[in-house]
Amino acid sequence: MTLSALVAPGPTLTGEQVSRYSRHLLMPTIGELGQRRLLASRVAVVGAGGLGSPSMLYLAGAGVGRITVIDDDLVDETNLQRQVIHAAADVGRPKVDSALERVRGLNPDIEVVGVRDHLDSSNAAGILDEHDLVLDGSDNFATRYAVADACDELGIPLVWAAVYRTEAHLTVFWPGAPEGLAAPGLRDLFPQPPAPGTVPACGDAGVVGPLVGQVGSMMATEAIKLITGVGRPLLGRVLFIDVLAASQREIPLAARTRDGQQAQRPRRAATRSVPPEEGAATPLLSPTDLASRLDGADAPFVLDVRDAHELAEGVVAGAAHIPVSTLTSDPASSTEVPTDRDVVLVCRAGPRAHLAATALRARGYERLFVLEGGMLAWPTPAPHRQETR
Repeated sequence: MTLSALVAPGPTLTGEQVSRYSRHLLMPTIGELGQRRLLASRVAVVGAGGLGSPSMLYLAGAGVGRITVIDDDLVDETNLQRQVIHAAADVGRPKVDSALERVRGLNPDIEVVGVRDHLDSSNAAGILDEHDLVLDGSDNFATRYAVADACDELGIPLVWAAVYRTEAHLTVFWPGAPEGLAAPGLRDLFPQPPAPGTVPACGDAGVVGPLVGQVGSMMATEAIKLITGVGRPLLGRVLFIDVLAASQREIPLAARTRDGQQAQRPRRAATRSVPPEEGAATPLLSPTDLASRLDGADAPFVLDVRDAHELAEGVVAGAAHIPVSTLTSDPASSTEVPTDRDVVLVCRAGPRAHLAATALRARGYERLFVLEGGMLAWPTPAPHRQETR
């Protein structure tokens, strides 16, 4: 069963957002619709420490619309070896405050909220409610189980990781996942917390700093996959990472059974999931159709958005040229693109032309087409005259 996107897409992207998130828009797996889902999403990050630091930075960079960070601790000098969201000048400050400052500086386009309350079993569900998913970067078992139980109660997915010295585990718990998906929870992996004192904490065992950066970034990637409905999230699979051996392997995980039957868990459908057809798609124009229209009365305006050095490979006769990097970053660059004619956007294979269409659509253009297959499909025997800017 394919996992649907967790979040409905938000409003059409602005011109500034097209430029900021252009590297996502170039990817068919995310594209404009996926970016709008990210901007509409609400993610809670428990812990502004080793795992939470890279997670928050990459979620903010990706454009997650609202990030809530929960932490009641202060920055300590020993944190700086791995908790890269904090600076030396932050020692003694609440971690929430320095984390919010750093994240807001990275992306003022999003909302960031801090919670300095101590999270436990009495308040976890109330704090985590109204979020689409949760990332757990906490460092103690009481908080981990409180978070997991609250997510189970709320029916929302939990991206979970644990790090020990040079090894880590990473997975997604979601007992409330739609029917047909593997949906184990934390208590399926570890039914009860270990006895106090049996597992050394980070302050006793130590941890290699870059490992938490690697795992925290992977947690952010799992969140992006869930929000946009792409890829194969780590549901029913625990990823074991050993950085000294430079190895990773999967461990299958199933929900516990009672008397031969799988334990029944309350399930809640993804409350803001919508069909993927809701996004605006730019229609394609085949090379044959474009060639037949170039000499007609309704000849379209052809805009080549490749880089200048690519034009030597061949062009569509009479095409104007504005590199996509210029088109997305400078609104004035499109002033000579007509609004009363069909505009056909051309790049090497298609992705950059779709990005250009998104940028123009944000400026009010409607009559947009993308050359199907790009210049790789255009039968150009030799370079033609090119208008450049």
